[in-house]
Amino acid sequence: MPSIFRKTHGYLLYLLSHKDRELYKKYKIVTGKRPHNLNLYERATRHVSAAELNPNGIRDSYERLEYLGDSILGMIVAEMLFKRFPFKEEGFLTELRSKIVNRESLNNLSKKIGLSALVKYHKTKGSPVSHKSVYGDSLEALIGAIYLDQGFRFTKKFIENRLISPHFDFEELSQTTTNYKSKIIEWSQRENKNIRFEIIQSNDDARDKQFVAQVFIDEDGMSKGFGFSKKKAEQAAAQKTLEELKIE
Repeated sequence: MPSIFRKTHGYLLYLLSHKDRELYKKYKIVTGKRPHNLNLYERATRHVSAAELNPNGIRDSYERLEYLGDSILGMIVAEMLFKRFPFKEEGFLTELRSKIVNRESLNNLSKKIGLSALVKYHKTKGSPVSHKSVYGDSLEALIGAIYLDQGFRFTKKFIENRLISPHFDFEELSQTTTNYKSKIIEWSQRENKNIRFEIIQSNDDARDKQFVAQVFIDEDGMSKGFGFSKKKAEQAAAQKTLEELKIE
């Protein structure tokens, strides 16, 4: 780094408020690199309940960044699993990815890396477990912020080296299976919902026999799932519906 830039950079840091200097340090500890645009990181840790209206009349919360980060995280985890298990079928990879990126897992991961301490939200009376998904949502938003601030290459390294590799054992995760159909049936019973599974399409070609199942909750069509047996199709549909409804 040229000396003139170091001097200018140091002078700019000097001009920052003590609060901002502390925030730069904290986000660097979490991500491994000092932010360029601190505002992105602050937005990534701001729930809508703590957001002010911007000049466009929109609450400047983490929701848009969460949308971006969710897509990036899912893609990179999918690539890691694709390479790690070269001979496993799509259903196995999908289930394993779901175990890593589900809301409970991301909530815990946010706490482990110290991000939860930076999240801002207001507890409101009657809110479900005080916004129980806020930490995981904010982690996805942070990934979106890092991508916009540092680029894809650094974001990929952050996910692989700081989020996934230190905290997840792929082999251990692959030894356990989840019955998604049972989970969503249990949820529907707790919530007094009517639920049914329906095979809406099947291909009886012996060479390529596939089924498409769909979940219906109170007669509302939910997610669809594909499989080479009716059971696998229903499990896939149940899994996607759990993700769609953000049910742990």
